[in-house]
Amino acid sequence: MRALFVDGYYYLYRSFYAIRDLTNARGEPTNAIYGFAKALRKMLADLRPEHTAVIWDCGLPARRTRLQPQYKQNRPPMPDALRPQVEWLRENVPLFGPASLFLADTEADDLIASYVRAARQLGMETVIATNDKDILQLVGEGVSIYSTAKADVGSEGYALLGVAEVEAKWGVCASQIGDVLALTGDASDNIPGIPGVGIKTAARLIREFGGVEALLARLGEVLPESLREKLAAGREAIFENRQMVALDENLPLPQPVDQLPAQPQTSRLISALRDCGFQSLLREIEREGTSGATQGSLFE
Repeated sequence: MRALFVDGYYYLYRSFYAIRDLTNARGEPTNAIYGFAKALRKMLADLRPEHTAVIWDCGLPARRTRLQPQYKQNRPPMPDALRPQVEWLRENVPLFGPASLFLADTEADDLIASYVRAARQLGMETVIATNDKDILQLVGEGVSIYSTAKADVGSEGYALLGVAEVEAKWGVCASQIGDVLALTGDASDNIPGIPGVGIKTAARLIREFGGVEALLARLGEVLPESLREKLAAGREAIFENRQMVALDENLPLPQPVDQLPAQPQTSRLISALRDCGFQSLLREIEREGTSGATQGSLFE
C-alpha cells in the first residue's frame, strides 16, 4: 500500500508563478488552478497511490510564534489573483482523487508528519510531494520525497528521493537535517542562523559531533576559534532553532490514513474544469477515459 501526501501551498505558489495571464471566460484568474491540476494529475499517474491527501497550511502554531515572534513575518501577502484560486482548489481537490485537509493553527509540514507516522504504523510506503527542507527529516525506510526537479529526475520524469539521495545532497542523514537547520537557520521562514555558518559548515559540524546538543557540549573542540566563538554566542538561538524546525508527529488526523481516498470523481471534475475553460486538460481526461493515456508534466 502506498500513501501520498502533497504540500498544497508549495504546488499552489509554484503553479501561480510558472504560468501567467490565464483566465476563464469571465476574466477570473485560473493560472494556479491549471498548474496545480497538471502537477497533481502527473504525480497521481506516476505513483498510483491507494491513499492520498493534499495538506494545506492553516495558520501558525503557537509553539513556534512564542519562541520566535518574527517567524514567517518576512513573507509578502498573498497576491490578490491567487486568493480565489486557493479556495477553488481547497474545495475541488477531492474531484481529482485526494482528500483536501487542514487543521486550524497548523502548518502543513506538521500535519504531514503526523500522517507519515500513522502510515508507518500501518506498514504503508509513504511519498511526500514537497520542496520543504524541514520535511526531509521524515525520510527513512519506506518514506521518500517526490521530485520533478531537473537535477533529480531520470527517464521517468520524476524521482523518489530516499535516504541515500538526501544524504548525498545534504552531507548528513535525513534525521540530522533539523540539526543542520538549527545552525544555518531558514531565511524563507525568517529563522535566523549563526552568522557565517552555511550548509557545508553546518553539515561538517553535525557529522563530526552527531548533533547540536553534542556540539554545544563540546564547543572547546571546535576549530577554528572564530567559529567556536560564533557558536558560543549563538547557543540560545541554536536551541530555539532546533525546536522551531522539529516537526509535530502527534496531531489529531482530520481523516484516518487508511480511509483517505484516491479515486477521482470524473463527471464532477469535468464539469469543474469546463467552468475554468481548460479545454486541453478536458481533452486529456476524455482521452484517458477511452485509451488509459497519461499526461505529461507542465514543468518539464
